[in-house]
Amino acid sequence: MVESASMSGDSVRKFLGVTVAAGLLSGCATSSFPPAPAVASDAAYNYVIGPGDSVNIVVWRNPELSMAVPVRPDGKITTPLVEDLPALGKDSSTLARDIEQALAKFIREPVVTVIVTSFVGPYSEQIRVVGEAATPQVLPYVQKMTLLDVMIAVGGVTEFADGNGASILRTGEGNKQYSVRVKDLLKRGDVSANVEMRPGDVLIIPQSWF
Repeated sequence: MVESASMSGDSVRKFLGVTVAAGLLSGCATSSFPPAPAVASDAAYNYVIGPGDSVNIVVWRNPELSMAVPVRPDGKITTPLVEDLPALGKDSSTLARDIEQALAKFIREPVVTVIVTSFVGPYSEQIRVVGEAATPQVLPYVQKMTLLDVMIAVGGVTEFADGNGASILRTGEGNKQYSVRVKDLLKRGDVSANVEMRPGDVLIIPQSWF
C-alpha cells in the first residue's frame, strides 16, 4: 500500500521545514536533483478511500439498508446493521465485499455496490503544494494528474517564486526528490516541463532572492 511508503505526518513537516529553508537559502541556484520523469502514474492505480470521502452504499433488494454515508476522521463508516467498519485505504470493491460479509450475519446472500461520490483520499495519497504557490494547499490525487493541473489548482506562483528551482518530494519512492521547471511551464509555455504527479507527492516552490 502507498501508506507504507510514506512518511508520518510529523516526519513530513520536519522534512519540509529543512527542505524549504534550504531552497530559500539557495535562491536561484540550479537544482541538484535529477529531473522528474515525464511519466509517473501507475496504470494499475485504484483509488482508495480516505477520511472525508462520501460513499453511496447500495444493497440489492434492501433499499432500507442503502444510503450515502461519510467516512469519519478515523477512517470508518457506520450503516444500519454495520457499525465501525474500516474503510480507510480500501477501494470501493474491497469495501463492498467487507460490507457483504458483515451483512451476511443478518440477511441472506447480500449483494452490495459501493460508489465513491466525494473524493478526498487518504493522507498518504494527497498532493501537497508548499512554498511560493499563490495558494499553498492540499489536493486529492487524480489519475494522470500533471504538474500543470496542480499549478492551475493553486493559482500559479507568487512574484517571488523561483519556479525553476522547484522540486517534487516523492514519498512513494522513499522520499526521492526531483527537480521541476515550473517557470518554464507557466511563463514560457514549455510543455516539455509538464510531468505527471504520483500519490503522496509534495511540490516545493522556493523563494527567489533576485
